[in-house]
Amino acid sequence: MNISLVPLTVASGDIVDTFNRWNNDPEIVHLIRPSRSKEELTAHYEMTVDDLEERLLTHDIFLIYADDHLVGEMNVMYDPPHLYRQEPGTAWLGFVIGESVGRGKGVGTEALRLLEEQLRAKQTPRMELGVFAFNHAAHRLYTKCGYQEIGRIEHFTYWDGQFWSDIRMEKRLDEKPFHLAK
Repeated sequence: MNISLVPLTVASGDIVDTFNRWNNDPEIVHLIRPSRSKEELTAHYEMTVDDLEERLLTHDIFLIYADDHLVGEMNVMYDPPHLYRQEPGTAWLGFVIGESVGRGKGVGTEALRLLEEQLRAKQTPRMELGVFAFNHAAHRLYTKCGYQEIGRIEHFTYWDGQFWSDIRMEKRLDEKPFHLAK
């Protein structure tokens, strides 16, 4: 499977429709956005083209293609206030594999490698991300790719009848190239 990252530079109705479908998909919504209640978890949110244009002002957004089929997106913010460890130049990662055909086949691993390569070229010193404690597949992916836990925010999101922590992880990009942990 050929994996590529394509920078999103212009908002379009087609991309907005795809993002809205992913961000409201009951199969994955609990993996994407934090919720404080069952009602919030099942609420339907609609992004507009204007919303995406505004987001492009503060995020680098990359579309993930697998064999020329759009399967997900990654987005990066630099030095946002919600970082667990405030260090100048830090990239905060948002990551969604919206299409089931892109899950469990190494797409996430390769997309992450490609993104890290681009961020290293920009001399970004580190990446930080949050993964919900129940999302074992994503936690395994990040650990395999060299991310290390740096903290937890307790009672961060509601799912399956209870509140779960947000596990904060980081990876230094200025120390060593991408590798898969054994």
